[in-house]
Amino acid sequence: MFSLFHRKPTYRKAGYFNGFTDWHCHILPGVDDGVKTMETALEILGEYDRLGFSDVWLTPHIMEDIPNTTSHLRQRFEELSKAWGGRVKLHLAAENMLDGLFAERLAEGDLLPIGPEQRHLLVETSYFNPPIGLYDMMRSILSAGYYPILAHPERYVYMDTDDYTKLHEMGILFQLNLPSLHGMYGETAQEKAKGFLKKGWYHLMATDLHRAEALQMLINKRVVDADIANKL
Repeated sequence: MFSLFHRKPTYRKAGYFNGFTDWHCHILPGVDDGVKTMETALEILGEYDRLGFSDVWLTPHIMEDIPNTTSHLRQRFEELSKAWGGRVKLHLAAENMLDGLFAERLAEGDLLPIGPEQRHLLVETSYFNPPIGLYDMMRSILSAGYYPILAHPERYVYMDTDDYTKLHEMGILFQLNLPSLHGMYGETAQEKAKGFLKKGWYHLMATDLHRAEALQMLINKRVVDADIANKL
């Protein structure tokens, strides 16, 4: 099989990714804008295994434009789990867009939480515009007994220092996208990511992987700091 991972990792012995938990990725095949085929998903997981990853949380999109159902995602997860025979442990959650569909699912309790206690919800917004009632939606999540984790906060161009401070003071957890540290989303996201790291505002980190090529870029760029905590 042709492999997209054509270069041998150069820092395996240095311990990067050893024991690493990827808290956010789009490897579950054929369900969103991420990986499309089972073959590619297994190839990526094989590379995760070789790099020393311990766990990966598969977090496909759920949003009005990609209205995945929890039952369908669980079915696809079971299919991938049966096909996967490596050491990396697979877990299923979702990346929830804060939109009307999410409000319905939250009210119904029809959710795919993340984390060992299954009481956290990975959420996102548009990169460019806030949802209506952002803070009210966060309060609704907290009132329902869940703890929001804001995916890749460094990438939201509409948020300023006051927004991030208010979210942090509300107890919203922040999730770092590793490519942000190397400027792979632009200088602004990179500077925000460095600033949040300095303040200690990140609680977990992830690849947000959508394509096999992106993992190869992470391998080549060596963006991981082995001393950054990566667990809830």
